[in-house]
Amino acid sequence: MSINSIDHDEMSKIAGTWDFTEEVESQKPNKSVKSAEARRRIEALKEIRESGLTIEEAKELGILH
Repeated sequence: MSINSIDHDEMSKIAGTWDFTEEVESQKPNKSVKSAEARRRIEALKEIRESGLTIEEAKELGILH
């Protein structure tokens, strides 16, 4: 199929029916997801502290991003 064989009027009609709010809402992380990520990060920081490593050492080792 060449680019010249595309019916541009039909494509415009299809594009006009898209609902962009669904795409935007699906990209927003849930509050519970953010909370879970924060808890995991806090637990990781506690484990690093308990192990005696510094934050810099943990980053160098790839434990912390």
